[in-house]
Formats: sequence, C-alpha cells, structure tokens
Amino acid sequence: MKKNKKPEWVDKNKLDVYATNIIDGVSKKLYKTDTVKKRIKKKDFSVNDMVKGILNNNKMILARAITLIESNAESHQEKAKTVLKKILPNTGKAIRIGISGVPGAGKSTFIEAFGLYLIAKGFKVAVLAVDPSSSRYGGSILGDKTRMEKLAKEKNSFIRPSPSGGSLGGVTQKSRETILLCEAAGFDVILVETVGVGQNEIAVRAMVDVFLLIMISGAGDELQGIKKGVIEIADALLINKADGSNMKRADLAASEYRQAFRYLENATEGWKTQVKTCSALTGMGIHEIWDMICDFETITKQSGIFESRRREQKFSWVKAMTENRILDGFYSNLQITKLLSKIEKDIKTGKILATEASDLLLKTYLKDN
Repeated sequence: MKKNKKPEWVDKNKLDVYATNIIDGVSKKLYKTDTVKKRIKKKDFSVNDMVKGILNNNKMILARAITLIESNAESHQEKAKTVLKKILPNTGKAIRIGISGVPGAGKSTFIEAFGLYLIAKGFKVAVLAVDPSSSRYGGSILGDKTRMEKLAKEKNSFIRPSPSGGSLGGVTQKSRETILLCEAAGFDVILVETVGVGQNEIAVRAMVDVFLLIMISGAGDELQGIKKGVIEIADALLINKADGSNMKRADLAASEYRQAFRYLENATEGWKTQVKTCSALTGMGIHEIWDMICDFETITKQSGIFESRRREQKFSWVKAMTENRILDGFYSNLQITKLLSKIEKDIKTGKILATEASDLLLKTYLKDN
C-alpha cells in the first residue's frame, strides 16, 4: 500500500499517523470545458413543445414557461403571449384560493398541511408563493420550497416561489398568467400565498375565487392587529395555531372576530364571512376549511356570482396590464430619464415644488408621445 504523503508543515521525524494527509488532485485531462458547457446549456423549447409539455403536466417545462412570462425581454414576452393563447382553452377549471395573513401567522405551514390534505384526497395542488423583493437590491430569498419541504416532494404538487418585484398587492405582475399555466397543466387547486398583510395587500382578491385570511390569537388587540381594508375582502378568517394551551385564546379570538363581522359587509354576495379555528401543526380544522370552500364554490356557482366575479377579474386584468405598460413606457422614455435626474436635484435643493415637477414630467411625456 502506498504511504500517505507527509504535509510540508509536518515534522519529518514524527510518526506516519496524521489527522490530515495530502491527496493527489484530479488530473486536468478529465475536464472538458466544452462538454460541461454542453451539458448545462438549457434546451430552448419551441412554443409547441412548451404547450405540449404544459398540457402533459411536465413540471420542468411548466417552470420554464413561468420564467418565460416573468421575463421583461421583448422576444420572451411575444413568445409568452403565444403560449398563453394556445393553452387558454384548457384553463379555468381549478378553484383559485388566495391566502394572506399577519407575519408569524403560519401561512406557509398552513399551506403545506392544507396541500398535503388535498393531495391525499386525490387533488393536484399548485402553490404560487410570492416573496418580497428587496427595496434596495431587488433580490428575493424565494425560500418557500424549503419551508414546504414535505409538500415539495409530492408528485401531485407544484410550488413556484416568485419575487414580488416591488409590486403592490402582495402578488407579482404575472401572477394571473401563472395561474392560467398551472390550470392548463391540470392542477385542480391553485393556492396563491401573498407577501403579507397591509393596506395594499388586496390585489390578490382580483384574481382568486375565495380569499382566506390567517390570524393568530394572543398577538395583542385582536381587532387592531390587521387593517380593516383587508378584513373586508376576506371570505373566511382562520385563527391558526389553535393547539395546546393556545386553544382557549384561539376560541376567544374567533368569537371576537365573529362579533366584528356582524358590522361589516360580506366580501362575497350571498356568502356570510366565516371564522374558523385550525392548527396546521396537528391538522385540526383542515377538513372543515376544505368543506367550507366547497360550500362556497357550490353556493356562488348556483347564484352566478362565481362566474360573474371571474368575468370582472378579466377586465381588472386588462386595466392592470394597461397601467403597468403605461408606467413602463413612461420610465423607459429617454426624455423622462434625462429630466428625472435634473428634477431630483431641484427637488432636493428646494428649487421646484413636487406638484410643478410632476406637471413638467407629464407635459414632457405627452409632448414626446
């Protein structure tokens, strides 16, 4: 047997027993840069290949399609439009559920428990989780696959974390398109997890059928812990972490919220806003929540509210896209870009009022267009 080489820093007179030994490296001849590059290069799928893959529930191609629609590149946007147009006839069959809640309420834990329950019942579940983008650097952690480890391993699940990109409403600008792609891929239940709760965390309401708000008890004044505007759009409020010694507090919080909802208008016509207690940890209440959602779907479909809301959401989508395109066009305009740097200095030094600056920008843009 070949003796291990002594490291240079080891005394030559010491015994041949060491905690650290020198090992020969791998020969450079084994590495072929061109071969490695070939292997890691992603295949550029055609529109037809992408559509076929989505309809066959190919998760890899589905993920690539979502990346395509999230891209800002013009060539990608055109391709994305074609893909969406082709898969459109296969959309609209899933139940779309929006989920938001206060920080620490256990949204991801609830979604994992809820998703696993649905998969056990034979459903295919897609989770669209929105992570907040850094206001300084624009980056995002996108850690939902690690937070939902069990659900991510399931064959009939698909988890897609996407950066919010600084957009308001707790969702991304392309969340609606992503929902359509997941529906075309055959997912029965689409769960849209928003960034969190705030006055602007209501855009998700315009793209889902039912909206769930997750709360916890014992976090201060129950009725002041969340903005009224968000409560008013909830179809159901879930008091999570109702387990162990916290069960009594959860029941008390649920009672207080039920009293509060007596003075608020229901978010959906013909549906009384529900308050439920649950535990994502033990699974308590998960079954009842799904039954409630099924009741919601049945009642709203019978009354015509379900389809009416979806038609309204299509028009809201048109408005949102138009607003985004106007903003993109405004800030990518060369005259505006030049003027903005000058105005920024003038505003900071007090040479110009904010209203005057705004008027100047608008006049310049309208004149240039």
